[in-house]
Amino acid sequence: MNAFGRRNGGMGTTGARGGFGVARPMQANPLARPEIEAFPAADALALALPGEGDLSLIPQGTVDAMQRLADRQNASGDAGASRMEGFEASIHRIKEQVLPRLLERVDPEAAATLGKDELAEEFRPIIGEVLAELKLTLNRREQFALEKVLVDELLGLGPLEELLADADISDIMVNGPDQTFVERKGKLELANIQFRDEEHLFQIAQRICNSVGRRVDQTTPLADARLKDGSRVNVIVPPLSLRGTAISIRKFSAKPITLDMMAGFGSMSAKMATALKIAGACRFNVVISGGTGSGKTTMLNALSKMIDPGERVLTIEDAAELRLQQPHWLPLETRPANLEGQGEISIRDLVKNALRMRPDRIILGEIRGSECFDMLAAMNTGHDGSMCTLHSNSPREALARMENMVMMSDIKVPKEAISRQIADSVDMIIQVKRLRDGSRRVTNITEVIGMEGPVIVTQELFKFEYLDESADGKIIGEYRSMGLRPYTFDKAKQFGFDQAYLEACL
Repeated sequence: MNAFGRRNGGMGTTGARGGFGVARPMQANPLARPEIEAFPAADALALALPGEGDLSLIPQGTVDAMQRLADRQNASGDAGASRMEGFEASIHRIKEQVLPRLLERVDPEAAATLGKDELAEEFRPIIGEVLAELKLTLNRREQFALEKVLVDELLGLGPLEELLADADISDIMVNGPDQTFVERKGKLELANIQFRDEEHLFQIAQRICNSVGRRVDQTTPLADARLKDGSRVNVIVPPLSLRGTAISIRKFSAKPITLDMMAGFGSMSAKMATALKIAGACRFNVVISGGTGSGKTTMLNALSKMIDPGERVLTIEDAAELRLQQPHWLPLETRPANLEGQGEISIRDLVKNALRMRPDRIILGEIRGSECFDMLAAMNTGHDGSMCTLHSNSPREALARMENMVMMSDIKVPKEAISRQIADSVDMIIQVKRLRDGSRRVTNITEVIGMEGPVIVTQELFKFEYLDESADGKIIGEYRSMGLRPYTFDKAKQFGFDQAYLEACL
């Protein structure tokens, strides 16, 4: 039996007609020259799984690949529920017994006015009384853990507090009360937390949204929000989510990441970091392109550190998560419509208004619609150094997406005029990707040169080239400079960075 479920060979009887799609062995030509060997039989080349047939004629790489495919196919999907074990599970069980009795003795409104430390002090004697009633004896470690869990439950985000405090976690994905995944170092893994039930999870989702003036319920089952530290949150609740309330949290790094740090991590080369520093300082109009979770916002934050402190910077986002270090920075945030469907303030409205606020630079968290045209107009009308991000797989696709976003709006402009506007406005496209080993890399730095007929012309300054994969699954590659004179050289020369820019690119 081969890998595709068919028996090796023909129909089982000599001379019988082969079934459709069953390859017959190729016969050697008796008139062929003796030094040329015939092709091996098809059975030997069949992608058989290890342990079936003669594998000596099959390349080892093919055998390994088929084994990995078989393992992937046979992997069980049953172990998808988060489970608490050991100490955490015992504390969770005690919390379920203590919490109802504790709420009977506490005024929730008064508790909300206290900080976490103050509330823990107030709770300590009350928790002792409840434990005595339940005839439970805890040691000091268990009592401190119970106090923390109860305070998180009343003032914080319950089980999510533990994950938010873990610096190694970059994403939290709650898929209903029984399943939570986290991302550590670019890889997803199951978290050992659980919620009491769907109602418990829904209350936490409402607490997140209410803290920033958003709402989520049956009538508005979608919401974008943020946490106090700037972490981005998306909430979707039933009936749209069939497995219960789903919460997705993109954590905001407490320690700002710089371009030098990225070069140290291996996300780019030192020359690429130098070129990007000069691009930020010399007011290049930059578009950062990449997929979900590839590091676009992190790159935007890092680039913004090169902005002159004397410049007035406006950031516009759906949920404010950019954290610029400049003193003259004003963040703006969109507003969703109310229950009557009125009062919505879109990104495009904010971009139009920002042009009246005397900005030196306008930074958009993400463009995904008609606001692309207004952003291009801002880049081309005296707001050099503006930046934005968008979802795309390559610099060339990013340009095509920008054209499509403008064409999908109500602006009646010929395609050639849109292409020319993009070519005149955008100076550089930075492509970032999250590779399959979890690493995030800058794969392309591309300049937009201009137009040649109806086509936007670009030139690549740097690119990441894949070479191999290590035994532990890490991708090995190198960052290559294309050795081209940058088209934006004259712009860098105006700021006195021409020589350093040229040396970085060559």
